[in-house]
Parts: sequence; structure tokens; C-alpha cells
Amino acid sequence: MGVKLYTLDMSPPVRACMMACEVLNVPFEKIEVNLQAGEHLTPEFLKKNPLHTVPVMEDGDITLHDSHAIMAFLADTYGKDDSWYPKDVKKRAYVNQKLFFDTGVIFPRLRNITYNVVLKGKTTIEPELLQAVAEGYEFMEAFLSRTKYIAADHVTIADLGILSVMTSLEQILPVDATKYPKTSAWLENLKATSYCKKWNEEGANALGAFIRSKVNL
Repeated sequence: MGVKLYTLDMSPPVRACMMACEVLNVPFEKIEVNLQAGEHLTPEFLKKNPLHTVPVMEDGDITLHDSHAIMAFLADTYGKDDSWYPKDVKKRAYVNQKLFFDTGVIFPRLRNITYNVVLKGKTTIEPELLQAVAEGYEFMEAFLSRTKYIAADHVTIADLGILSVMTSLEQILPVDATKYPKTSAWLENLKATSYCKKWNEEGANALGAFIRSKVNL
């Protein structure tokens, strides 16, 4: 049947899944969900995902929400090797650790800002929210002082998830290369990849432009 991916380009988790499809050579049907029109709240969509969030992936008889679950499934199902999501339990544990860092630490620091601006109409960003972002960069720098990429010395699905967030965060609080040299180098390296340019760049820039149109940064 092929993979269907329900999307919104400004969403970092959506962009992470689209990049995963690209690197794993998984063709997908892109189905855009208009959140402003409430398409994520229809009975049909709620059957797919009661949390009414994107992304949602359908592949045959399986329907998944949550970008991390989707990327892990795609890597296990379609990966020609296990480099993106290692099968070795110790190596996989490090990838999982950084996926949890993404979902529990770095992404919420972006969402705390975008939710207030996009959905609540705020025109300012509280200093403590920007301080939390800077702390997130400090965590990134510590991780990248241990390995070349976020979870290993090669790129994994954890990099894709965090890349989609960082390319949005940097447009709110730029990554200072003097303070965070390893994070800056990691970010610039991955931003230059074909999969980032194809599936992440436009959406990240659109989100950044929207935030800047509402908030004087």
C-alpha cells in the first residue's frame, strides 16, 4: 500500500520523519493537515491519532503517531543496514537516550515558545524561556564533546529529530559558535545535507519567519 505521512511543514517532528523517509529510501505520500481549519480534530483524524497531532504515519495495517516511534519503525523496517538505528542494544540505548532528550528536553523548549506565539497570540518571549533554550545548547555541547554526532560517531535518527528542532530554535536564539563550537559545527554540517535542504529547510524557515513576524527578537 505504501507509506502515508500526515504532515505540516512547520512542525519539527514532521520534518524529522520526512528526512527519515529520505535517508531510508522510503517513498511516501505526503498528506498535509490544515490545523487552522481543524482537520486534525475531525473524527476521521482522531481515529488515527487521539492526540490530534502530526505527524501520523500509515503503513499497511499499522498507524503510528509520535515522530520518534515513526522513525524507529521506519529504520527497523526499511533500513538497509542498522547504522541509523543500531540493533546492538548498547548502541541503540544511546540513540534512545538522545531521542528521549529530544522529546523531553530540547523540543519542549521550542514548543513552550511557539505554542505561546502561534496559538496564544503572545508578542513577547519571556526571558526565562530563552534562558532555557540556552541551557539546551549547553546540553548539546556536552553531548557533542563526547561523540561526533549526537548519539554516536555517525549520524542516527536521533540527529534527525534534534536537527529539526535546532534549525527552528536557532532562528529564535542564534547558536553562538564561540560558546557552542561543537554544536554550531554539528548544526552547519547537517544543514548542508541534501535531506535537510529538501525536507527541513523550507519548513524551519517558514516557522522562523512566522515567529519573527509576531515577536521582536
